[in-house]
Amino acid sequence: MTELRKIIIDGREVEADPAMTLIQACEQAGIEIPRFCYHERLSIAGNCRMCLVEVVGGPPKPAASCAMQVRDLRPGPDGAPPVVRTNSPMVKKAREGVMEFLLINHPLDCPICDQGGECDLQDQAMAYGVDFSRYREPKRAVEDLDLGPLVETHMTRCISCTRCVRFTTEVAGVSVMGQTGRGEDAEITTYLGALIDSELSGNIIDLCPVGALVSKPYAFTARPWELTKTESIDVMDALGSSIRVDTKGREVMRMLPRNHDGTNEEWLSDKTRFVWDGLRRQRLDKPYIRKDGKLKPATWDEALQAAATAMKGRKLAGLVGDLAPVEAAFALKLLVEGQGGRVECRTDGAALPAGNRAAYVGTAAIEDIDTARTIYLIGTNPRAEAPVLNARIRKAWIVGAEVHRVGLPVDLTYDVTHHGDDRAALAQLVSEAKPLEAPGIVIVGQGALTGPDGAAVLGHAQRLSEATGAGLLVLHTAAGRVGAMDVGAVTEGGIDAALDGAEVILNLAADEIDIPAGPTVIYQGSHGDRGAHRADIILPAAAWTEEPGLFVNTEGRPQLALRAGFPPGQAKENWAILRALSGQIGAPLPFDSLPQLRRRLVEAVPHLEEIDMVPVNEGPALEPGTLGDGAFAPAVTDFYLTNPIARASQLMAELSAQARARQVPPLAAE
Repeated sequence: MTELRKIIIDGREVEADPAMTLIQACEQAGIEIPRFCYHERLSIAGNCRMCLVEVVGGPPKPAASCAMQVRDLRPGPDGAPPVVRTNSPMVKKAREGVMEFLLINHPLDCPICDQGGECDLQDQAMAYGVDFSRYREPKRAVEDLDLGPLVETHMTRCISCTRCVRFTTEVAGVSVMGQTGRGEDAEITTYLGALIDSELSGNIIDLCPVGALVSKPYAFTARPWELTKTESIDVMDALGSSIRVDTKGREVMRMLPRNHDGTNEEWLSDKTRFVWDGLRRQRLDKPYIRKDGKLKPATWDEALQAAATAMKGRKLAGLVGDLAPVEAAFALKLLVEGQGGRVECRTDGAALPAGNRAAYVGTAAIEDIDTARTIYLIGTNPRAEAPVLNARIRKAWIVGAEVHRVGLPVDLTYDVTHHGDDRAALAQLVSEAKPLEAPGIVIVGQGALTGPDGAAVLGHAQRLSEATGAGLLVLHTAAGRVGAMDVGAVTEGGIDAALDGAEVILNLAADEIDIPAGPTVIYQGSHGDRGAHRADIILPAAAWTEEPGLFVNTEGRPQLALRAGFPPGQAKENWAILRALSGQIGAPLPFDSLPQLRRRLVEAVPHLEEIDMVPVNEGPALEPGTLGDGAFAPAVTDFYLTNPIARASQLMAELSAQARARQVPPLAAE
């Protein structure tokens, strides 16, 4: 263990790790240091000079605290601890000078700048700057960049902190941004005007300390103080990223990441950040009943009565969709099984064994990726299935982790040792596996588990985990899948067995499958997608931002999504619809409120009470059965159009079209 070193900061003696920078040591001591270029998850640039401090006994000038480590400090007389001052006259004058230089060319357009009210430059100019300027020269102007439909640029505001350059290069793994020129001619630009080909590009909006990079869809729509801010959970993938939903009135205006070291750190995928316009379009806001081959609007009483009439005395099946909260899946299970029916959540046919959490979740946590020195990717493309998790794998690779992969070749933004793309390559990898000397992790994707030999693939992944001593992480693509598995919304034999002979299907927002003709379909969901088109009765429900709900992420961590707004029109919360339907058929469910439902839920599945905790997952290892032939199919073919909310978004459709266009090789002129 590293021996701590004593230093004196503003008259207080503190102990700090010698590897810490002075800015980190000051933060640990509770002392705020202003900064623009420094960011704890990016490399150190040391170019804004706002974090200057005075080192007593050092050079007769202030030092950049982000670029000087504690070990670089010289002791005082007679071996006394070194002294650092953050509020001396020298530091105050230096900060005022730096701020004056930064504002020489910065435009005075705060009233029309989208960053106004949450701008680091505004805040620090107020706290550390002066109230006048000695410069009367004309301000320079810079041409704006075209970064596509997500990020709007106002490069005249840029203060050259290079955070965007470092993020795209280091975290996103896309080397298209840089700085050209020197002095007054310096400007941030992209290589030959290229767009940022990344699923994480929206994070540079959060990183920009001024209004140079702002959200294009959000531009000129709201001010920060007008918004109601609600903490929630992302459901666009199964990572369970912590997010903040900002609403103005009844409408969602934007989604921002919250820091959570266990899941998303402080990054967010572009799909989550910009999918909010899909919450406004294609919404189901009233019940419908199919009459004479056409869906006709109806009242709630008519729709519930029609559903109850269709269900009575007939063989039922329930389907749990990818975005369903745990409470809704639990209520559907109680309702359908109470009528002698069967329920299934594995709508894609994934071979996830019921009741064996060590197999359908795994034994590793997402944080284990950080310390892993060997990472195995089995039939997964994390860049498309969970971009933020992919950035975490890249971070481990940067510090020396080896990444081995079985699956179709793709650009993951880091180097991989490719063992092949089929089942034979997996079998060979397992047969050659040896115990690892350092921590490792095996990540198996849904693309590997949805084939007819999915159980055998999962068994081989478990065998690889045992042979190497690495942890196992099952990377899900559906945010509601693990929670539905936890409550037992499964049928032995999978979806085919669940639907076999079913006369009525209760479809809880399962939009990724085609239900065969024949059964009566009662669809409960938020958007007019594939499930609603097949439905005979539609019960309009809330989207995930419009009701409180539990979700369990891909590592088995229960998380709470809070309600940020209310559903449109006559749409209701999912659990309330199922409770009303159960009363209509004469078999009321044993709860009348969400707290009562959650008490029943926790009695049945106790670990769901441990919010934001990753339980120890246990279960027997599967037998590695006989593997089939052929390559592993991708679980996600279009990153931007994976669920009904994304498919209702105009912006996601534009991004999807751009992504497809980039995959077409350019043709030379004849």
